[in-house]
Amino acid sequence: MSEETPTHERTFVMVKPDGVQRGLIGEIVNRFEDRGLTLVGGKFSRLDTETARDHYGEHEEKPFFDELVSFITAGPVFAMVWEGADATRQVRSMVGETDPAESAPGTIRGDYGLDLGRNVIHASDHEDEGANEREIKLFFDESELYTYERIDDPWLYEWIVTTLTWFNSLR
Repeated sequence: MSEETPTHERTFVMVKPDGVQRGLIGEIVNRFEDRGLTLVGGKFSRLDTETARDHYGEHEEKPFFDELVSFITAGPVFAMVWEGADATRQVRSMVGETDPAESAPGTIRGDYGLDLGRNVIHASDHEDEGANEREIKLFFDESELYTYERIDDPWLYEWIVTTLTWFNSLR
């Protein structure tokens, strides 16, 4: 077992209107579940302008901001919270680069994205301290998030088996 236990965390992900319209919600959810992440919250909704502006607030001074807000409010989105070891970094690697043309095949954007402005999915940035917490609170109340243990967790994370072994040795 490695010396360090991986950080078990929650991360925010959203299928954008283009991904919803193309019927990609199930495929995207399946990829994260297959990876071993746990879905702890999901919500299908249409964003109002205020929420969209809050969500993309870091881009407010950029020339594409109004177009971005217009796009994200043009149709329904599917917001999700995923949980797992190093979840944010894992999700970001599965999502690919912001520009689908620069995303590797096998990533969500590499497989389904065609255009920078229509790149199917949003995922919290692991380099932006506090992005997960801010985005999760913007889209979900705490009562809408559920913690549970997946039956396959011991098969996914070595540290869980070691912890359970240690705990059982105390009996």
